[in-house]
Amino acid sequence: MNRIMSGITLFILASLGTSAAFAAGGGGELLNLKMILSGPAIFSLVTFVVAYFFVMTEEFSHLRKSKPVVIASGVIWMAVAITATSSGVSYNDINYTFRHVFLEFAELFMFLLVAMTFINTMTERNVFEVLRAWLVNMGFDFRKIFIITGILSFFISPIADNLTTALLMCAVVMAVAKGNKKFICLACINIVIAANAGGAFSPFGDITTLMVWQKGVIPFFGFFSIFIPSVVNYIVPAVVMYFAIPKESPQQSDEKVTLKKGGLVSIFLFLATITLTVISHQKFHMPTTFGMITGLGVLSLFGFYLKKTCKAGETRFDIFTQVGKAEWDTLFFFYGVLMCVGGLSAFGYLAYTAELTYIDLGPTVANILVGIFSAIVDNIPVMYAVLTMFPGMDEGQWLLATLTAGVGGSMLSIGSAAGVALMGQSKGNYTFFGHLKWTPVIALGYAASIYVHLIYNADKFDNIPIVL
Repeated sequence: MNRIMSGITLFILASLGTSAAFAAGGGGELLNLKMILSGPAIFSLVTFVVAYFFVMTEEFSHLRKSKPVVIASGVIWMAVAITATSSGVSYNDINYTFRHVFLEFAELFMFLLVAMTFINTMTERNVFEVLRAWLVNMGFDFRKIFIITGILSFFISPIADNLTTALLMCAVVMAVAKGNKKFICLACINIVIAANAGGAFSPFGDITTLMVWQKGVIPFFGFFSIFIPSVVNYIVPAVVMYFAIPKESPQQSDEKVTLKKGGLVSIFLFLATITLTVISHQKFHMPTTFGMITGLGVLSLFGFYLKKTCKAGETRFDIFTQVGKAEWDTLFFFYGVLMCVGGLSAFGYLAYTAELTYIDLGPTVANILVGIFSAIVDNIPVMYAVLTMFPGMDEGQWLLATLTAGVGGSMLSIGSAAGVALMGQSKGNYTFFGHLKWTPVIALGYAASIYVHLIYNADKFDNIPIVL
């Protein structure tokens, strides 16, 4: 297993290097076939829609979400290649376009793989279990637990990402509630909203913010401009749902959990890695993967120390075991989605969409629609599409797009990775229709956050488009 994981990692690293060299050396131009009404283009669009239907129905079909989109990406790019060559397009342009899209995925892949490895390491060292046990043993009533898990979700997600945070807090809720379906459902909705809102104002909080930061559109500290709108997005629905929480207290537990050796050091190394990543990217314009991979190397060395100093009866630490525990289904899902959107872009769909929305409707309306689409389709392909179109917008509009893509997914349980994950983890207590019942309240928070952003960050709307 370790060899397989190592091989996959080395393969991606090699691909990253090859793609980077290709991009630096030229060799072609990005495709825009402008053939959205052609048979192959329509076939590709239908293929993507069908694939995403299976993604949305994962809860019922139990078909892993990565499988349909990876297959769809292969079908779409084959259609792109056949159509382009038959139209006299150079093979170099086709190759260059594919490698360009793959490079963006490879950078995202390595960043997420390292982040997941750090989270898995801290989990293995009982860092999160200590937090969970503390909350369970404190004897809080359901309303206090609702508030605490929501606030923790909001402030942990900017560091640990919204998906990891949601899974952690859901484990707490499940342990405390012990079958109280009403409370579990409301608490999970609250966690999803809080995690997505908290992740919106940090480059590390959500895949969409990470993509925006990697693109260089918004600087690291620029994301904090939407902190206040994110708070509003969480607070509005949380206050309403609070009064629906039953006035009951769960049974106390005397569970005791101790931190394993190296737990505090793993936290420090994670924070140091994030710091290195931010400084190297902001100061020296190095890819974000540089800092993350360097941090992984240090973590591997520390893992070697833990392995050599392991005493009899203690759990033996292995860094590649933690790599192997990464969410591979999620990582390959990102590959499939990004490649699908890149293929549709090659046919000209994104250029057409940009003209239809950002030019005809205007950036403000278009960015509000980004959040609504995110609730239906998932925010990752929507944000990738926006970044690929790269409409001429000022900082205020880019922050609006980042905000809406991050929090818009909270309106439906299928709109974000956090919501989809909790539907599986909650064992039927948190469902699509249970979430749908509170969608009007969540939409109210969505609208309020947009209004606050337009007022609070009015100085950033200077009508000067950001040019990379």
